[in-house]
Amino acid sequence: QLQLVESGGGLVQPGGSLRLSCAASGLRWFRYDIGWFRQAPGKEREGILSNSGLNDSTYYADSVKDRFAIYRDDDENTVYLQMNSLKPEDTAVYYCAAVDSLDIASMRPLGSWGQGTRVTVSS
Repeated sequence: QLQLVESGGGLVQPGGSLRLSCAASGLRWFRYDIGWFRQAPGKEREGILSNSGLNDSTYYADSVKDRFAIYRDDDENTVYLQMNSLKPEDTAVYYCAAVDSLDIASMRPLGSWGQGTRVTVSS
């Protein structure tokens, strides 16, 4: 059974950095396309980044392009989201998932959502 555990969230000042982790059990990450999502307070969950398990191509929402990056550690079966130059509008609960598409606007998780990890960007 697929289980995802996100971690690494916390409180960070504007301009700071965080690295989120997503550990999976029940599947090997390298076989799948991966998506990161976030849900800001009072807003719907949105896709922000997708990464191809086939050729490592990565696609970004405009809101995070040039600031966020994804890394895979196949040995640890863990995926990381490196977030730099954080802004207050990045405040959200962040989720990872194996996804059915690389289209950020339409990708959906192949399994259940994890519990997410909360990121708060504030001075």
